[in-house]
Amino acid sequence: MQSRLARSGLAALAAVTLTAVAAGCGSGSDATTSKGSEGSAISADRCAENKAAGKITYLSGYQYQSSASILEYIAASKLGYFKDLCLDVTLKPGTGDTSQNTKLLASGQATVSPVAEQDVIQARANGIDITGVSSYSDAGLDILMTNKDITALTQLDGRTVGHKGYVPASVRAMLVKAGVKWDSLKLVKEGYDPSVLPRKQGGLEALTGFVSNEPNQLKAAGHAVTVWKPVDYDVPSSLGAMAVNPAFAKAHPHAVEDILRAALHAYDYCAASTAHTTECVGYAAGLSGPTYDKKLNATIWKTETQVVKDNPTPGQPLGGLDPKNVTALVAMLHQFAIVPADVTADKAATWFDTSYVKNVYTGGKLVWPAP
Repeated sequence: MQSRLARSGLAALAAVTLTAVAAGCGSGSDATTSKGSEGSAISADRCAENKAAGKITYLSGYQYQSSASILEYIAASKLGYFKDLCLDVTLKPGTGDTSQNTKLLASGQATVSPVAEQDVIQARANGIDITGVSSYSDAGLDILMTNKDITALTQLDGRTVGHKGYVPASVRAMLVKAGVKWDSLKLVKEGYDPSVLPRKQGGLEALTGFVSNEPNQLKAAGHAVTVWKPVDYDVPSSLGAMAVNPAFAKAHPHAVEDILRAALHAYDYCAASTAHTTECVGYAAGLSGPTYDKKLNATIWKTETQVVKDNPTPGQPLGGLDPKNVTALVAMLHQFAIVPADVTADKAATWFDTSYVKNVYTGGKLVWPAP
């Protein structure tokens, strides 16, 4: 499994190391006073049940960046939604290393964490026991950027393509599907400065990135690039997907439901208006310190929620899992020999549980307050 040490413009946020995360240090959950009234949005019996679940650790994907799957969990804490549901949730910042997050989840050092559907499949294929429970979209964040002189991906044949350590499978699948001769590409590892693309440093013609990050940085710097999205080529991925520790989920299924319920309620709040987005990003900034770029982070949130809006999960409410997407992901992972042949679509389907999100909706509407 590859590390997603991405988010280049936010390196200054990395004030807490993975060692501190694994040791249970570095919590920012008390950086601002949370609102809410304990048990105000839940029945007394279910409140007692959620309290019995004990301490719940949310481990972010990358620091306190304002991404979907991070900002709404911060907001759920600060707005008091977890407290309203009698959940004792502590926020911890991840370093961007997906493989480490999956190991912390499997070991119980984390309870819930953003993990892409593809990474859940890879983790389970490697014997790491986690369960996927939700996703916002079958579209993903991984993209390829080119300068404006590239008008067709096949123009990249024989050219230099930059990446952050590896070319994401979805980007590779897009290139192959577009007819690019994969073996002709010169793949080079680049740093985290996307301006190497418009400067064509080292003959660079394309650069991988995240749709909400590098393109926004380059636009702000006055550099126009073309963004190539795997979703436009019907390549499977996921956005805002979450996974849980299976033992916790088995012991406390209602708590898992209510964690997701609070996060989905906060997602709606943070996405409702520019003022709400500013408020929610402010909560993330309060956990991160003075170097936090509020403007960039607000743009990240708006970009990612727009991707979700433009690419809703077929037949599912926000957060619902798409079984067909899991099947398509397995096929893509087989295409590039990322998982072994014994990882079938049927087997992978058992690594996801659709019931938690299903149980927090009635008639397509999020149930709030909880039962």
